[in-house]
Amino acid sequence: MRGYRGAAVVAGIAVLSALSGCGEKDFLRDPPRPPMPLQITGVITTTGVTISPDRIGGGPVVIVISNQDEVSHTVILEGDQAREQVGPVNPDDAATITTDLTQGRYTVRAGSEQASAPSERLDPGVLVVGPRRPTGEDDVLRP
Repeated sequence: MRGYRGAAVVAGIAVLSALSGCGEKDFLRDPPRPPMPLQITGVITTTGVTISPDRIGGGPVVIVISNQDEVSHTVILEGDQAREQVGPVNPDDAATITTDLTQGRYTVRAGSEQASAPSERLDPGVLVVGPRRPTGEDDVLRP
């Protein structure tokens, strides 16, 4: 009887050890974090829209646009994969567009083609987005 009890304990430990090795390798691993949001600026003047920097990598982006013109404008970010609109943005005020951009070419326009005469339209800003930026996985002290 005593031999069976010892054998049962040893067998139980062996079974538990075998079962603990089963399962998913990255069971506790979280999915990779997206790239850190990139903040870029834009300005609306009497002649057009300027974006800086005008070439970035793909990923989350926050565009802060200041209206330095004398009239209010609706701001439109438009490209193959996205269309965002904010406004109207009053003179000496700012607006923010937050989005995730993929590779491509985007325009940032102030005002709409329907609301303004061709002679009053401002030149759009151009934003070129390259391949996606690397993950923010290894950035220390980031949310």
